[in-house]
Order: sequence, then C-alpha cells, then structure tokens
Amino acid sequence: MKNYIAKADKKTSSTDHQYSMFVGRWQPLHEGHQWLFGQALEEGKNVLICIRDVKPDDKNPFTPEEVKKNIEDHYGNLITEERVKVIIIPDIESINYGRGVGYDVIEHVPPQNIHDISATKVREQMKKEGKI
Repeated sequence: MKNYIAKADKKTSSTDHQYSMFVGRWQPLHEGHQWLFGQALEEGKNVLICIRDVKPDDKNPFTPEEVKKNIEDHYGNLITEERVKVIIIPDIESINYGRGVGYDVIEHVPPQNIHDISATKVREQMKKEGKI
C-alpha cells in the first residue's frame, strides 16, 4: 500500500527520465530496501538511491562509498539501463516540501514480513559471520 502525501502534475518535466527518489543510509542494503525500491521499479518507474554521507560507527559500519559500491553491484544491470542511479548526498536533517512541488510525495507501507526486517539484526549477523 502507498499513501500519497502530495500529488503533482507530471506534464511539467523538461527531461525524458524522471526518478523516484529514496534517501537513506542503506547500512547494509537488505531485503526491506530492495522491496521498497521494487515498488517503484515494478510500476516502470526509475529509481534514484541517495546515500546519506554519514560517518562510520556501530550503526553505520560502512562508508558511503562502500554502500554505493554494494548497491551498484546489486543493481548493475538496472544502472546500465539507466533505471537506477546511485549518488551520495550530504547528510540531511529533514526533507521539506511546499505546496505544488511538481512531484509526488509517497509513503510506501510494507507488508509485515518486510516491516519486521531490521538493519540492526542484519548488521549483527554480518558481525557474527565476520563480514564487518
């Protein structure tokens, strides 16, 4: 299910390619993230994955560059097809929009099995396996 928080007129684009933007740490990319991106991809939309530039710590064991490589390795063919783009952005404190922003603002509500995926648990398992 998805909730539209803001709707926009798609006829105003000056480019051939538009992207659904997703902002996060993706530490690490996991099945829940893949489900989220897949919601847009399955609708035939392109996906822009924005990686927040955060310092490595216990919750963020990977550098933004390592996260970018991990995501690019996973989505290689879709990147070649220009269906997926991956960029590193400055860390953010909020996402803001105004009335008539020219794009949709959508909340994707995952099914329970996806909602229950925990990046913390994924990282703990990776530590046990010596992967981080």
